[in-house]
Amino acid sequence: MPEVLNLYEQAERSGVNPDWLRGLARAGKVPYLPAGSRMLFNPVAVTAALAELAKTYQPPRAKRQREGAHASA
Repeated sequence: MPEVLNLYEQAERSGVNPDWLRGLARAGKVPYLPAGSRMLFNPVAVTAALAELAKTYQPPRAKRQREGAHASA
């Protein structure tokens, strides 16, 4: 039987915030097994899903200065 971890164990193993992992799972970007009110994860499947997400990750762009604001020299 494959290893199964709860949300907090998986977040710790993946080095991510549990709330962030929960959000990805609820959005369908990371596979999980609902077990009552708990979320269970297969670490191999989560690692694969995170690797795929990393391939298409675009960092947020810096906010543009507001019009009329003075630029620092």
